[in-house]
Amino acid sequence: MCFNSQNMKLVFATNNSNKLKEVQALLPKNITLLSLLDIGCLEDIPETQPTTEGNAIQKADYIKDNYGYDCFADDTGLEVNALNGAPGVYSARYAGEQRDANDNMAKLLTELQLKDERTAQFKTVIALQINGELKTFTGICEGHIVKERAGDKGFGYDPIFEPNNYNKTFAEMDLKLKNEIGHRGKAMKQLISYLQSQ
Repeated sequence: MCFNSQNMKLVFATNNSNKLKEVQALLPKNITLLSLLDIGCLEDIPETQPTTEGNAIQKADYIKDNYGYDCFADDTGLEVNALNGAPGVYSARYAGEQRDANDNMAKLLTELQLKDERTAQFKTVIALQINGELKTFTGICEGHIVKERAGDKGFGYDPIFEPNNYNKTFAEMDLKLKNEIGHRGKAMKQLISYLQSQ
């Protein structure tokens, strides 16, 4: 595949419009991103693995096996040191199957209420299924959990996560800065670099 001379289509195995927006902003113009909706995948893709890497691979494999598209999938976990790495792989449904970001943040802030140790990291693993090959890319952003929510941008735990060397949460940053320093942006840069090397 000659990356630079032709357009290519890749499915991003997500229904999260915020993630789609973040990732689309990073991709070169000659990559068209298709969502699950675009390919008619309306079912819930299984995420039953015990690790973020396992879940990303499971989702990418599912699309390749059932729909035949070259695709990539990501899985992201927030790992809090004082909670032995929780919520980790359960980040999206930390407070229950309703997968509500406000409930998840409320539960996390309650768990950390009496703790001084608030360091944490976001970890994103992207699994790429392309030309019959599987590749994975990992991005990590270290920081800490603030005591009160701040900012109205972003999604998920962004209002309570402050990356190292910045005095603001992800939810107070514009998308460009978040993509530069954030976990998903770091993993995506590796993915794009790999595609460009093909």
